Amino acid sequence: MNLTTPLRSLQDSESFITRHIGPDEQETAAMLAELGYDSLEALIQATLPAAIALDRPLTLGEPSSEQQALGRLRQLADQNTLHRSYIGLGYYDTITPPVILRNVLENPGWYTAYTPYQPEISQGRLETLLAFQQMVLDMTGMELANASLLDEATAAAEAMALARRVSKAKKAEAFFVDQACFPQTIDVIRTRAESFGFELIIGPAEEAASHDVFGAILQYPDRDGRVIDLRPIIAALQAKQAIACVAADLMSLALLTPPGEKGADVVVGNTQRFGVPMGFGGPHAAYFATKDEYKRAVPGRIIGVSVDARGKQAYRMSLQTREQHIRREKANSNICTAQVLLANIAAMYAMYHGPLGVQKIALRIHRLTRILAAGLQHSGMTLNTDFFDTLTVQLGGADRQAVLQRVSQAGINLRDTDADSVGISLDECSTLSDVQTLWQILLGDSAANLNVNDIEAALDQQQLGIPTGLQRQSAYLQHPVFNRYHNETDMLRYLKRLENRDLSLAHAMIPLGSCTMKLNATAEMIPITWPEFSKPHPFVPRDQVSGYLTMIRELEDMLAEICGFDAVSMQPNSGAQGEYAGLLAIRRYLDSIGQQQRNVCLIPSSAHGTNPASAQMLSMKVVVVACDAKGNIDVADLKAKAEQHKDSLAALMITYPSTHGVFEEAVKDICQIVHDHGGQVYMDGANLNAQVGVSRPGDIGADVSHVNLHKTFCIPHGGGGPGMGPIGIKEHLIPFVANHAVVKLDGPQENSSAVSAAPWGSSSILPISWMYIAMMGASGLLKATQVAILSANYIARRLEDHYPVLYTGKNGRVAHECIIDLRPLKAATGITEEDVAKRLMDYGFHAPTMSFPVPGTLMIEPTESEPKEELDRFIEAMICIRQEIARVESGELDAENNMLRHAPHTLADIMDEQWNRPYSKQEAAFPVTSLRDNKFWPSVNRIDNVYGDRNLFCACPAIESYTS
Repeated sequence: MNLTTPLRSLQDSESFITRHIGPDEQETAAMLAELGYDSLEALIQATLPAAIALDRPLTLGEPSSEQQALGRLRQLADQNTLHRSYIGLGYYDTITPPVILRNVLENPGWYTAYTPYQPEISQGRLETLLAFQQMVLDMTGMELANASLLDEATAAAEAMALARRVSKAKKAEAFFVDQACFPQTIDVIRTRAESFGFELIIGPAEEAASHDVFGAILQYPDRDGRVIDLRPIIAALQAKQAIACVAADLMSLALLTPPGEKGADVVVGNTQRFGVPMGFGGPHAAYFATKDEYKRAVPGRIIGVSVDARGKQAYRMSLQTREQHIRREKANSNICTAQVLLANIAAMYAMYHGPLGVQKIALRIHRLTRILAAGLQHSGMTLNTDFFDTLTVQLGGADRQAVLQRVSQAGINLRDTDADSVGISLDECSTLSDVQTLWQILLGDSAANLNVNDIEAALDQQQLGIPTGLQRQSAYLQHPVFNRYHNETDMLRYLKRLENRDLSLAHAMIPLGSCTMKLNATAEMIPITWPEFSKPHPFVPRDQVSGYLTMIRELEDMLAEICGFDAVSMQPNSGAQGEYAGLLAIRRYLDSIGQQQRNVCLIPSSAHGTNPASAQMLSMKVVVVACDAKGNIDVADLKAKAEQHKDSLAALMITYPSTHGVFEEAVKDICQIVHDHGGQVYMDGANLNAQVGVSRPGDIGADVSHVNLHKTFCIPHGGGGPGMGPIGIKEHLIPFVANHAVVKLDGPQENSSAVSAAPWGSSSILPISWMYIAMMGASGLLKATQVAILSANYIARRLEDHYPVLYTGKNGRVAHECIIDLRPLKAATGITEEDVAKRLMDYGFHAPTMSFPVPGTLMIEPTESEPKEELDRFIEAMICIRQEIARVESGELDAENNMLRHAPHTLADIMDEQWNRPYSKQEAAFPVTSLRDNKFWPSVNRIDNVYGDRNLFCACPAIESYTS
């Protein structure tokens, strides 16, 4: 103890930087010594091309402690005014059951897991996602559903794209949109139609089949609350071989005849009101359901049922698993991000309430709406008489200004539809007191004549609400999973049982290359459930969310400074959406300067599969640029193709550091070549974690770049979503980024249509990245990048004597990830990269990225958050696995009957009395001594992928299959 220690030194204990970065000073020094460097600065100088090095610190201010940052964010939150919103338009107040809030949304065991590409250690959330699909099938009356999309508007745009693919009306080039669809949905569909060159026809739903179209989308109930019979419209569309799509409110389908029973081909919508807060726009899980015959055209992920090596039922992603990486520019869509965490919450909401509970919630919403409508009608007001939860009230002779003044004084928000009417949508949180308040606002003094009890007593004699012919008769949520967990004890134990089947960052390092599975600090996560951030409707007046908007603007400024851009667009709500939004801005800019003929997109052969998929969504022609033997872009090939297409070159899509995990020396020259030939440079931000504080995409030559906030800036993956993919842009592109039909944004042109449903994307998770940057400051972010690069090089150095490291940059260094090559071992022994991936589960690890970007390899990214002890534990596992492969090489172990081919090993294996393998149970399950004290058990053995695809089953199995 030293009582003379200066105060400044004592304050270091408050530093978040040392909490976020795994290796301490001694560990960092040891890792540097392994590489032959005496400082992090020397390592970066030896790794980073001098031409792109940032020559000054980022102007982000000093790091804040956790409490300081939370205090500042609390000040911003307090500037928001929480009014009661009845705006509707696809967003509704809801109640997240506390058992789900605490044990899922606020639980790192659920929110830090990765996309379930390794299903043997993802069975918990896969089971829940299967229940999500079952819930959607039940509610919509369809045959097949995916495991969620980004938002309702995106799902509607994907429905249009599917309609074009599968419609037999091949000569039709137009798509019909019900004018009563939500405005943000129309906006996003308009963007996608413009990109594909489709004609859009917008008009009354009843006129859909009077046009020559390949498909149509109808809203049910519609924007104004009307419930109409869709059967004749759907039948008329199908008679013309057009695809009939319906955007349906999931809660309303508890009472309304589902679209599937009306013959719909596709049904889309949002599951937000199943327990997910509005959050100023997201994240929320959209749903997408269709007929079985269209299963191979469905975008996104589908969870299916298969069997493991013991014949036990198991779950996995089916059909579209990494589809965009395989089919690339021929992919159905660029979507690789679902909204898994939110889909899980929606499914759990349905489980917790069950069919009777969901029906009661829907009936209560509808009953309150009927009471509200009856009182207004009794007082002489005109409104729609067919509805579920939404009324459009004609103000008629009422003093509109007086009504709006009472609205403001009451602290509520109504939907401002036009000069003569207002819209009101009730929800799960509405009460009789709210109804009385709404009467007072709309009717003024005459509301005193209304008595709730009298109005309700006379209610059933009035023809208000859902017409008899449109009332649902079919059952839903009948599977046992929706009928077993209605008390909190059962629900809590079920959630814990599921959680225990999934490996997350709460268990171990997840060393996925290009996915950056770093710490999602608790202090960063705390604000997302503050009501000031979780409660606002995305379309509230701006003066009610001034603190929210300040936080968003500050985050935009932070990202612009970090990335070297003039502005940032926050709307894209995933990395894939960011790619699309960035290319769209380029497309619009080129059109504005009379360069409409430019449609060629150069993409390196090593690129993420979403890159060519995004380019095809803009109807661009993809031209592949070769890579050289060292994994770099072949500059000569790039020059030749840029020259060949100089009159039609629109863009280059490049990832930096490269997808091969190295800093390419020629990157500035590459950007200049493209600019010299009239093109724009799009930089994929997947690997930004190696650039923050040491270089900037905008300085290198990028015109636009998307930023994966769920990678570099700490938003958790949530088991495969949520994410955010804002784009940084140079000044000339600012007018051409997405605007919004409902909430006009500053900067973009008025007529620039949207790419996502909400103006600022998934706003409620933005505080996570704000907190991270505020707590790290410029110095912390720089050190994070330095240590990420150190950790990757440390692993590469420790493993290079056991596995070939495929690509390195100057001085033999990698960036923040490294690729080890298993192809020689496969050739010698038959042991594959998949065998190694599954065997790592026995050591308690999730596998690195498998077979991307090079087949037969593993791409490892340790991140800066993992301490040296965990890096060494992973290195030990990889070396032990190499020794196991050597035993196969030598013939000591049979090429098929060995611990790698049988991996992963489960408790069922260890308990099996018929053990007949040439290695011990100890070697199988406890290959290193550290596992004796801390063992994660995979819940199933290796899953049969081929069986799952050949026997596609994407709904909850019968209860007998659970017990068997």
